[in-house]
Amino acid sequence: MNVPTAESAPGDRRRAAGAARLVLVPAVLLLIAGVGEAVRWSNAEQRTIALTDWLCGLQADWLPFLPWLLAALIFWRSRPVRQIAELHRDDDRRVGGMIAPALAVVSLLISAWTGSVFGDLPPAYHDEFSYLLQAKTFLAGRLSYPSFEPLPELFDQMHVLNEGRFASRYFPGTGLWLAPFVALGHPYWGPWLAGALATFCVYWIGWEIGGRRAATVAGLLSALSPGLALFSNLLLAHHPTLVGLTFFIWMYLRAQRTGCIRDHALGAVGLTFAMLCRPMTAFGVGLPFGAWLLWQLLRPPSSGGNEVAATWRQRAAIVIAWGAPLLCGLGGMLYYNQAITGDWRVSPYQLYTDTYTPRHVFGFHNVTRGEQHLGPKVLENYDQWAEDLTPALAARNVGRRMVASLRWTLGIVPIVGTVLILLLSPASWNRGVVLIASAVVSLHAVHVPYWFEGIMGWHYVFESAPLWLLLVGAAMRNWHLTGMRSRWWGGLLLTAAAVNLVMVPLLWPGRLWTGVGETAFSRSRYGAFFAAAEQAANGKPTIVFVEADPADRHIDYVINDPSLDGPLLIARYRPERMQLDEIRALFPDRQAFLFRAAAGEWRRLP
Repeated sequence: MNVPTAESAPGDRRRAAGAARLVLVPAVLLLIAGVGEAVRWSNAEQRTIALTDWLCGLQADWLPFLPWLLAALIFWRSRPVRQIAELHRDDDRRVGGMIAPALAVVSLLISAWTGSVFGDLPPAYHDEFSYLLQAKTFLAGRLSYPSFEPLPELFDQMHVLNEGRFASRYFPGTGLWLAPFVALGHPYWGPWLAGALATFCVYWIGWEIGGRRAATVAGLLSALSPGLALFSNLLLAHHPTLVGLTFFIWMYLRAQRTGCIRDHALGAVGLTFAMLCRPMTAFGVGLPFGAWLLWQLLRPPSSGGNEVAATWRQRAAIVIAWGAPLLCGLGGMLYYNQAITGDWRVSPYQLYTDTYTPRHVFGFHNVTRGEQHLGPKVLENYDQWAEDLTPALAARNVGRRMVASLRWTLGIVPIVGTVLILLLSPASWNRGVVLIASAVVSLHAVHVPYWFEGIMGWHYVFESAPLWLLLVGAAMRNWHLTGMRSRWWGGLLLTAAAVNLVMVPLLWPGRLWTGVGETAFSRSRYGAFFAAAEQAANGKPTIVFVEADPADRHIDYVINDPSLDGPLLIARYRPERMQLDEIRALFPDRQAFLFRAAAGEWRRLP
């Protein structure tokens, strides 16, 4: 059998180009037929809904990419795949010094463009209000406030610990990141900046694993990713964590190349900050990197090929460079636990779960175990939302998280296609590519023992998004090094960006705008409530007692500043536990209203 040679390549490519053009024709016709069918059925409501669901799911994930994918694979089959021993980083770094900041600015602009849709609406999720409370607490120079002594449960707030100390249940890193922007009156600037910095770091990680081509592809796709843009407009822990993790990976790979102790120490600082935001995520992403470093440090110095250090003294310096920041971060976390829960071994997160939502505990059979520890302060309606985690449910969650993470990162077809390129060229698997792919697997694995798949199906594995895009960048570098032009894969990636960021009626909804619509719903509900409360208060000291809607677990209006002394207070009214006259009497200097969420009814109290 003859192996194709460089001389035969032009003819092969011409034949492949002809085949690719043939592929375009049925793909375009299929798109047109789908739109025509949607229009034809437009008068039948139920059939239209069913067809639209099918079109949205199929077209958004597959149809726009089929021409590019099939044409690219035809080209791939027409070319010999050269074995690539190493991806050299011999590009001019001064060019990278201009591209990386430009991509960070693109990320910032995309985040601001997305955020402009929401205007001044309040946050969408319980968690965001808890992080805001944490940031305001830190700005006051405190770690917590005392609970409302006469009746603490009046101010039980979702994801806020209220057991003598009034404080967010979450780890302190996110509050520290948000605090300066809350002080400026623009809290969303915090995640916007975090997204830009993460994009900057993604570019340089791509440089380490594949040079300028891989860096540019990964950085640009990070800036244009619909999931990253949407979550940059949520006051959650993900974007601050992303800053720490991407900086950690960049410095880790630099240290592998240079052996510089400073790079090791900076990598440890990045991982430490990520740990202070989302410890489980930091552990999941850092595990493969830590295992590889440990193996390098334990190898005999004389075995050769170890870039980390040649002597035991150098290795001791590396251990100190990593250990000192991580131990400082761990010490700060234990001090934070002690200050809020009174026990350095118990985090506010754990105490909140044990007290209010025991069925939400981490691990298998969470409902069965949690029901053995139900107490008087359990938020029964919210707690019963939990499903009992079985191996079958865990497997289903893993599949859903994987699919959702691919969709929200870039798209199922583009990422799967580029990962196939990596699998077809194993000789190009340098250490960085292997570690990044391992981190994706590890991050999914550490979240297997949790019953909830995540916000939008993927927020527990959100931090895998830039890792997937780095693998895309590495695959594009491999494609280029086989001697192939990149126009087909470039077309596929640009199509993916267009599908994600642009909404075309009757054709595809636009991934980003689907998420915007989902979060805008709850934001609008909160905005309407606070506007009505402000109107009722009319500038006077006011308290609103909220009787929750038992049918709505995910919108809870009891939201306050941590000091509980603002002009407008929102309290929780539980008719089965409280007498309205008695709790009203606790606030004689405030006018009072009752809001029944189920009916949307407001009533002034005497």
